Amino acid sequence: MFAALQLALAIVLEIVATTALRQSNGFTRLWPTLLVVVCYPVCFYLLSRALRTISLAVAYAIWSGAGTAVVAAIGVFAFKEQMNTLKAAGLALIILGVIGLQLGGTSR
Repeated sequence: MFAALQLALAIVLEIVATTALRQSNGFTRLWPTLLVVVCYPVCFYLLSRALRTISLAVAYAIWSGAGTAVVAAIGVFAFKEQMNTLKAAGLALIILGVIGLQLGGTSR
C-alpha cells in the first residue's frame, strides 16, 4: 500500500513538473522553472522507491500512462490544445494497456 502511495505522489509530481515545463517558456520564467527543477527529481526518487515493491512494467505503465492522460487533459482544458479522434483513441489505448498490465499482476 505504501508503494502505491509513493507511485501516486510520483505521478502527481510528474504532472506538475510537465505542466510547469510548458509554463517555464524555455526556462525563462523563474517559478515554473523552479517547479520543474524540484518536482522531477523528487518524482523519480518516489518512483524508484515504489519499484522496490511494484514490478517495473506495471509501475512504469501506470506512471507514464496516467501522466500522459492527465497532461493531455490539462493541455486541452488549460492551454486550449486540440483533441481529435485519433488522439483520444491513442489515450484510450494507453489506459487500456495500463489496465491490462495491472490485471496481469503487480508483484515481482
